[in-house]
Amino acid sequence: MLKFKTIQTLKPNTEILETIKDYKYKIKNGKIKNLLHTNLQVIEPTEYLITYPNTLTILEYRVNEISSKPFYIKEHKQKYNLKEVKQILMKIKV
Repeated sequence: MLKFKTIQTLKPNTEILETIKDYKYKIKNGKIKNLLHTNLQVIEPTEYLITYPNTLTILEYRVNEISSKPFYIKEHKQKYNLKEVKQILMKIKV
């Protein structure tokens, strides 16, 4: 059985929280876990689940500093940067 130890908890992005404050949403903090007895790490993204006015799941992979598009929207199956995510959120609000 694989055993993991959480070594860091990733907090939600304050800019995204400011943008989605008018929506109904749930947030699941991301985690960086270490596989015990190895040096392997598993990264769980921060998840923003917007339930109203539309259902939208945004995953934030903040650990990957190289990528210019740290957000992934499940329903669109594409990566986005912060500016693009804000534009999408403004469109579903209307």
